[in-house]
Amino acid sequence: MPNVTDLRIKLFADGADLDGMSKMYANPLIKGFTTNPTLMRKAGVQDYETFARQVLTKIPDRPVSFEVFADDLPTMAAQARVIASWGDNVNVKIPVTNTKGEFTGPIIEKLSAEGVQLNVTAVFSLDQIRAITDALDTEAPAIISVFAGRIADTGLDPMPLMAEALEIMAAKPKAELLWASPRELLNVIQADQVGCHIITATNDLLGKLGGIGKDLVVFSRETVQMFYDDASAAGYTIATPADAAAE
Repeated sequence: MPNVTDLRIKLFADGADLDGMSKMYANPLIKGFTTNPTLMRKAGVQDYETFARQVLTKIPDRPVSFEVFADDLPTMAAQARVIASWGDNVNVKIPVTNTKGEFTGPIIEKLSAEGVQLNVTAVFSLDQIRAITDALDTEAPAIISVFAGRIADTGLDPMPLMAEALEIMAAKPKAELLWASPRELLNVIQADQVGCHIITATNDLLGKLGGIGKDLVVFSRETVQMFYDDASAAGYTIATPADAAAE
């Protein structure tokens, strides 16, 4: 059975709830954090920079990724430099394309050469991974976030793609492969087995880490107990022939 202490992969927490991020920071298993504008909007964040600086005050010494939200490349690059200035532990998330499908390679190349720690996000294909890897500076740390969970949502197994991604990225040894959008705890094991450097997951999914290696017979009995307790609490009854005979 697998054990959480045997995992080689780095666990990042994905979210935008400040209290939840603080709780995850208290967990030594969590090695970094990611967020994005969609998560921030869902969490009710009103001011992007104020929120980011609050996060960095609470999390000063583990990687935190914040994303640009401009749609033209020059403004993306300008936003990236500002975000990078907020802290030494900041990774700047740059989407692999803008909404028009234009590859962001030119600014990835420029920012990486400047030493900006990038997290290139919304990556889905091997061609994108090759192009990103080519654009990255050999000496600059970077993350490539491949949305393996969403790839699986299309009916494709992401494992072979992630394995090939690692081979491609070997040309830039300071670049790390991140498994994004996991759907279940099994994805943590899969990402670890394939050799991904990082997986980012919601607090709800990370809360299931204690289940890794759990005895399945015990798990079965606990599940039966749950069904029994809930039926009893609801007061459910079914009339049976034995009941009729007793009357």
